[in-house]
Amino acid sequence: MGPAQRAEALAAMAERELDVLVVGGGVVGAGTALDAVTRGLATGIVEARDWASGTSSRSSKLIHGGLRYLEMLDFALVREALKERGLLLERLAPHLVKPVPFLYPLRHKGWERVYAGAGVALYDAMSVSSGHGRGLPVHRHLTRGHALRAAPCLRRDALVGALQYYDAQMDDARFVAGLVRTAVAYGALAAGRAPVVGFLREGERVVGARVEDVETGGEYEIRARQVVNATGVWTDDTQGLIGERGQFHVRASKGIHLVVPKDRIHSATGLILRTEKSVLFVIPWGRHWIVGTTDTEWDLDKAHPAASSADIDYLLARVNSVLAVPLTRDDVEGVYAGLRPLLAGESEATSKLSREHTVAHPVPGLVVVAGGKYTTYRVMAKDAVDEAVHGLDRRVAECVTEDVPLLGAEGYRALWNARAGIAERAGLHVARIEHLLNRYGSMAEELLELVAADPGLGRPLTGADDYLRAEIVYAASHEDARHLDDVLTRRTRISIETFDRGTRSARECAELMAPVLGWDKRRIAREVEHYEKRVEAERESQLQPDDLTADAARLGAPDIVPI
Repeated sequence: MGPAQRAEALAAMAERELDVLVVGGGVVGAGTALDAVTRGLATGIVEARDWASGTSSRSSKLIHGGLRYLEMLDFALVREALKERGLLLERLAPHLVKPVPFLYPLRHKGWERVYAGAGVALYDAMSVSSGHGRGLPVHRHLTRGHALRAAPCLRRDALVGALQYYDAQMDDARFVAGLVRTAVAYGALAAGRAPVVGFLREGERVVGARVEDVETGGEYEIRARQVVNATGVWTDDTQGLIGERGQFHVRASKGIHLVVPKDRIHSATGLILRTEKSVLFVIPWGRHWIVGTTDTEWDLDKAHPAASSADIDYLLARVNSVLAVPLTRDDVEGVYAGLRPLLAGESEATSKLSREHTVAHPVPGLVVVAGGKYTTYRVMAKDAVDEAVHGLDRRVAECVTEDVPLLGAEGYRALWNARAGIAERAGLHVARIEHLLNRYGSMAEELLELVAADPGLGRPLTGADDYLRAEIVYAASHEDARHLDDVLTRRTRISIETFDRGTRSARECAELMAPVLGWDKRRIAREVEHYEKRVEAERESQLQPDDLTADAARLGAPDIVPI
């Protein structure tokens, strides 16, 4: 997905009628495009901003069954999610989805161990019964002494014992980029920075969409036999373009996360803690920890949800209630806020759908999919395409994505076993090869080719030495990164993994992207200036006392390409 691909994709989509046009480039939209194209359907996907720029890059980075849903007796949801977790770990994306241990501190003797232990045992049993859960260790009961050896960061009076169990995690934005690239590899046409500004109608029927190219100007009419609205928290806005009242509505719930350095929390395992409202995770993240999340209603700007000072204080207070050495504001490297799309129906029946997903066909030619969990994106995509197929009036193959690995999955394990030899041949430390394999899988060989052609690209990036300079070039040349913000925020995680929020790396990144994207010195300066203003606005928003003032501060830095 290089610079020329996007323009070619938009032109190709406008030249012929598609079977399916997917609107929305988050995990559900990307999964829907992959599902449709691998059934043999002529498929296009458009996204208003960058891929995964909304909810799908701002999650807790977990692939999990939803242990807490067992308490709600939502067994079907947990069983479905555990099956998907196993598929991702074993077959679909082993290079991106990794096991992660969690410690659940017990606060009460006797009954809590029995109660929580039964739940975790059921969780493990459901995972194994799904047929795809044998790769993860089963849970363990720990005494207080054993728990404190695993997590010395905990206050001794914060637990009487613990349970340890396993789930999985991934880099959510990289995962979506992998989905889109995989769909393109199978023949889908994909274009980011291409918002839908209206729908094409023939009578009552939707027959396509009008798409604006905000990068280079112009508008395209893309005709499709079925259009799928997979726009998450923007679902109602997209529906509004056809003037039809939906059968359900999507409301936004804000969740924020803090990123702190690894040495601030002394533990060999992640933590899951109960709060008065939900659960709090402390999640291992390379040389960092992610602490989250909150759950508050949000009805302000959807593109840039802001974390307020109150949000940050809430998370610090909750995690500090169990830590022997409390975290302070000075320990926080990064902060990010995301919006969960929750279903809010107009009847008692649909109002219960907040944790489920639903698919509707509000008018002929238009399918809407909304709600759900990141982990079950593939099931949501399957249901959306199944619904779209009903309007195609021809026989279409069944879903095959259960057996379609993402780009980079094939050959990943063999390359992992050979990583020492690869490192020696490439002249890089084996830790660098492991880093590349866990971000790109077998596609890491393409980055090593860049390094072989220009050894300078094998050096670490200034101010963010976890990343190689080659990764910045590759993001622009192969992963459809069109702006500096795309690279620092989503293709890498420099914006939340460094205390300077990526400002030290910004100019070097822009200069590496420039030859690929044809930027001159003026454009480089503009990209750097925009990024610095964005960071400044985010920092200012995080000092504000509430959502209204935080939102106003964050909007002080406009998008580099207005939408």
